[in-house]
Amino acid sequence: MIKFFQSRYVQLVALVLALMGILLVRLFVLTVVQKDDWSQAAENLSTKTIYESAPRGEILDRNGKVLAGNTYTISVRLSKGNMTEEKLNQTILNLAKVLEKNGDEMIDNFPVKLSSSGRFSYKKDENKSDFLKRLGLSEGVNAKEAFSKARNYFKIDSNLSSEDARKILTVRNEMAALGYKKYMPVTVARDISDRSVAVLEENSEAYPGVEVFSQVSRSYPEGSTASHILGYLGKISDSEKEKYVSELGYQSWDLIGKDGIEKAYEDVLKGTAGEKKVQVDAAGNLVRTINQTEAKKGGDVTLTIDLDLQKTAEKALKQALNTMQRGGTFVSEYGNYTMKRAVNAQVGAVVALDVENGDVLAMASCPDFDPNLFANGISTNDWKSLQSKNPRDPLAPAPLYNVAAKSAVQPGSTFKMVTATAALQCGLNPQRRLYDNGYVQLGNNSFGCVVWNLNRKKHGYLNLQEALEVSCNYYFFDAATGKDFYTGNSLGYKKKISIDTIMDYAAQYGLGQPTGIEIPETVTATPSKESKISGLRSSLKNVLLAEAETWFEKSTVADRSLLDKKISTITGWIGEDLTKAQLENRLSQLSGIKESKIPALADLCKYTYINQATWNTGDALNIAIGQGINSYTPLQMAGYVATLGNKGVRNQISLVEKIEGRGTIEKDASQKVQVNDDSYFDEIIEGMVRVANGSGGSLTRLFKGFPVTVAGKTGTAQRSGKINPVDEEEYIKNHLGAIAPSLSWSDIQKEKKRLMKTYPDIYTTRHTAVRRAVMNLSGGKVTAAKIDQYKANYDNFAWVVTMAPADDPKIAVAVMIAQGSTAANAGPVAREVMGEYFKQKEK
Repeated sequence: MIKFFQSRYVQLVALVLALMGILLVRLFVLTVVQKDDWSQAAENLSTKTIYESAPRGEILDRNGKVLAGNTYTISVRLSKGNMTEEKLNQTILNLAKVLEKNGDEMIDNFPVKLSSSGRFSYKKDENKSDFLKRLGLSEGVNAKEAFSKARNYFKIDSNLSSEDARKILTVRNEMAALGYKKYMPVTVARDISDRSVAVLEENSEAYPGVEVFSQVSRSYPEGSTASHILGYLGKISDSEKEKYVSELGYQSWDLIGKDGIEKAYEDVLKGTAGEKKVQVDAAGNLVRTINQTEAKKGGDVTLTIDLDLQKTAEKALKQALNTMQRGGTFVSEYGNYTMKRAVNAQVGAVVALDVENGDVLAMASCPDFDPNLFANGISTNDWKSLQSKNPRDPLAPAPLYNVAAKSAVQPGSTFKMVTATAALQCGLNPQRRLYDNGYVQLGNNSFGCVVWNLNRKKHGYLNLQEALEVSCNYYFFDAATGKDFYTGNSLGYKKKISIDTIMDYAAQYGLGQPTGIEIPETVTATPSKESKISGLRSSLKNVLLAEAETWFEKSTVADRSLLDKKISTITGWIGEDLTKAQLENRLSQLSGIKESKIPALADLCKYTYINQATWNTGDALNIAIGQGINSYTPLQMAGYVATLGNKGVRNQISLVEKIEGRGTIEKDASQKVQVNDDSYFDEIIEGMVRVANGSGGSLTRLFKGFPVTVAGKTGTAQRSGKINPVDEEEYIKNHLGAIAPSLSWSDIQKEKKRLMKTYPDIYTTRHTAVRRAVMNLSGGKVTAAKIDQYKANYDNFAWVVTMAPADDPKIAVAVMIAQGSTAANAGPVAREVMGEYFKQKEK
């Protein structure tokens, strides 16, 4: 028996029987025990889901008027199903003829055009590359050859005309673009006529695979109104797919909010997509529909803005810009107003807030855009039309840019109420009359009052309210320092005042702080010694990088990492009290710097940067009147004025009132501006009343006869710098004879190309490279200032802030016009907004 089991033959048979037994058991488990599980898996392999986009929730104004809604159109789509190539092509052609007969247009993304004369050509900015790739053709293939190849590829009858063949190709190309998702239907035409619907519905058997359906798309019934508030939709980018597709379950072709409320409340506005489960064959073709669920609309968002007030704000802003560009008269029911000409005034913003709670009643920026352009995916040409007219000029018109919330600029004299608050808290007697002596001299720098700078005049003796009325800089120089500059005496403050004191009150008023608004905003911190030094370091770094070949050895310039370290070391000295000799000593010990350039580099660092890294009286004088490195948005300025009118109570600024299913939005707790006596606010507001009603007020002529007493303040903020042209090369070429007559343009081009090739991470654009090329070839004789001498200067910013009624403010308005020349130019916009607000209150 033992010998029997030791036989190799028996062992082999036993092994085979054991393996067969295992296989039988496994087969039993798969076919009986796990039958349902594997049947479901097999079913899933051939089951696909087609998603129907859900209607987005509506965006409404405070009165329930629709700002963003949905448009339902009847469209037609086609699925291949199990049709043969011949049958599919014939169906497409039949469908095309029905649509054409009834005046309906097919969606045409096919990249090959066919002219009436029979000439083939490629469309611009279309999906040519993907089309050629699918056909296995190179980019160099001409349009006629590509068209012929496509006809053969999709097996289109050779007897058909090119025109008919192209109709078929427009659809077949879209189907081919789906790749393995052939079961997905392709939309052939949108918003088709009732006649086409009737033909297709009544003769459905003649059009297999054709489905008439209701399609929803985003609609903005008021066009460009509130466009920067609402935002716009866009396709999911590659960088967003991880979040939206992988994590949140979006489909890759879904449109999502890209800006404004559309983006901020995407999770609320987006509905639940409808699903249709279908069965497909091995080739990916549709076999049958298994089940279907309807799409569910998203939640509505109700805003705080009033549509009529918003329209008034936008209309007034555009009217003002157009009027001041030609220097004409602003025509209004409240009185016509002659505006000073400001040819560069193309950009502006206005914000109106509810003083009591911080709700945004209106917020407009100009230029604006029509979000309907994005409703079904924006075209390339439309997208280009919405970009900045001059990307090299930060103040150039850019339709998509929300000026109200994102443009932080100097506030000018509208800042003086902050200085007044700080001074009153420190002990300024608002009734004390101080003498305006024209200007304050600090070393080599002169700080003058406006009337002194313009006409060598003086305001004489003024108290706080009078100083606000005539916007006397000299008075606020005194107030900001606690010193009477005319007599040299102290003002006897109980508490020492400083720049930091003033900046603390600016922050308490909400300047340089996030407002709490639901859409993106720019927040530039209030000035400090640290921020000033940081700015100087950044400026010197940019100069040294641009002029690297001037100051550093070739080996250092060639090694960007090493160059950055050297520059970082040098800029790090800003903030230290160094003599020129000490600087030269440090530079000589820092290897990699041209020895012959050490004295000149020490001069640059010492006198242009290190000597400016102070926080002194000069800074205080500039900041006190809203100049210097102050920079705030119109939104923040409106919040500041609303806080002042609310007796120092600062509320979170909000655009959203309530959300469907969630109720009214809860705001953060209010904050109080810390003062010893709330009467300080009354003193300041009375001064603002004089601005709009007093004999010397800059807004008196504008608000004469206005039905409500207004408190206001104007500000004309200076903007330094030159306006860069769109093309720096063209500018230099046109002015080369005056800038550097000894240089040839061909040599400049060679040097430009060398710089960009040798230092690609320093000279990233031809604009910076061509400037440096001119400087290099001139041996340093041509400076940046000489190159820029023929560029235009920026004009002043125009600011007006108002509140009304003055004795119990309900509305606060801030207006900013970039390059508006003079503050009063912004006044008519504020007046129109307040006029509409009070007309509504009367009703």
